[in-house]
Amino acid sequence: MRTSLVPDLATARIRRSRAPLSERALRGCDALLLIAPPQAKDTLAALPEARRLLNLHHRSAAAPLTVRSTALANAAQTEVVLGYSKSAATHFERLALAGRLWRELSDRQPARVALLVSASLEDQAEWYEALLAAALAHNFALPDYRSNPPARWRLAQLQLFGAPALPLARIVATARGTNLARWLTALPPNKLDASGYRRVLAALARRHHLRLRWYSEGALRRLGAGAFLAVARANPARTAGIARLSWPGKRGEVPVALVGKGILFDTGGTNLKSHRSMLDMHTDMAGSAVALATVIALSELRSPQPAEAWLAITENNIGPNAYRPQEIVRALNGTTIQVIHTDAEGRMALADTLALAARARPALMIDYATLTGACVNALTERYSGAFTNRPALADALLAAGAASGERVWQFPLDPDFDSDLTSKLADIMQCAVDGKGDHILAARFLNRFVPETVPWVHLDLSSATRNGGLAHVPTDVTGFGVRFTLQLLLDGRWRAALRRRKVAS
Repeated sequence: MRTSLVPDLATARIRRSRAPLSERALRGCDALLLIAPPQAKDTLAALPEARRLLNLHHRSAAAPLTVRSTALANAAQTEVVLGYSKSAATHFERLALAGRLWRELSDRQPARVALLVSASLEDQAEWYEALLAAALAHNFALPDYRSNPPARWRLAQLQLFGAPALPLARIVATARGTNLARWLTALPPNKLDASGYRRVLAALARRHHLRLRWYSEGALRRLGAGAFLAVARANPARTAGIARLSWPGKRGEVPVALVGKGILFDTGGTNLKSHRSMLDMHTDMAGSAVALATVIALSELRSPQPAEAWLAITENNIGPNAYRPQEIVRALNGTTIQVIHTDAEGRMALADTLALAARARPALMIDYATLTGACVNALTERYSGAFTNRPALADALLAAGAASGERVWQFPLDPDFDSDLTSKLADIMQCAVDGKGDHILAARFLNRFVPETVPWVHLDLSSATRNGGLAHVPTDVTGFGVRFTLQLLLDGRWRAALRRRKVAS
């Protein structure tokens, strides 16, 4: 079966009904997802099929963030899934509960689903957003190359009863962006190679009216991007490169630069990975997928914020031309690097990409990378690591993580860590010989390629993949980072934080 490299991102029709849920409307739905407080008796008593719903409620003691379900006795045998809210729930908890509700429907795969959140909940709007986000995540199919793939769940309609006004365009664009990142990250490495990725970028640029510029290996050689080219050296074809996709936004606004690690497959190079460590290394380009999908989401929203995605696209192969430990390479900004471990290739490819993107003097630069196992060891896959050269941004980063449900934890970036990267042969070592604190040392290494004048955030995407999914996303590939970045950019706190810093200094 032939699967396109560009996914179908169409979503179900979303309708908001001002009328309360009626018996007739309930019969017209295949399923009802209901969020109510644990003291739900009054809420349920006012609904159609109240007796059946109250029986479901009284089945056992109700506990926050739990789920139970039943089928109604109407002609449609409407499936009802009831989730209990929690007082002062975090948005991660809302998304996780919404995901569990949708998982209850996965076997039946209904086409028409009603959503209802108790009006007694102060965070009613946030619960509706969580249910919609989970719906659009569960109803998206990842690439499948089986001769007889399972039938796709095609959700036709989501009907919201009693919902307040919601930013539906933003909810849908965020979900579509996350799904695009999931799709690209899941594609097999013989399908999404550098040539295939370039075709994907060209197609998406046309569709979303983005400007695309491709820096080939020849162009990068002329620019002096020796760190990136060292990683690409063992590739059988000379198709690696750095892509720049631009959303113009509002005239006169300074763009933000979103820089993504796009290692399409990582063997580890000369320091070859073991079987288990190499098995899922087609997902090592998740950072580039997040950067790309975020810019596309901004374009779909017609955001006034200009943005550029800078994608470092190559493989890290083994072969007679592969770069080796103890080589000295010169990066685009003139820094000389002593190679210590060829499996620390992500920071090499990002170094030149950051230096190149910084030449445009962005208002903010964020890079995304599945960079270190050390960050996974520190946080597991539930959080991702955040670093910044502007301490004033710390609160905005943590707030964006909390509000989006894509949680981040800030790590230190103190200059004294640089002593662990001191080289006797070059300006800097690529990494330390031991792996102690490698996520912090990797951030300090990347900091060398970011001018002090550019506000910068580094995200080590330990949450890019997680066995069984994360929050509302049911698949191992999560698309983590798109929700976080849209929340960060669109709520404007980062600008306010940087303005306060300027005034203070």
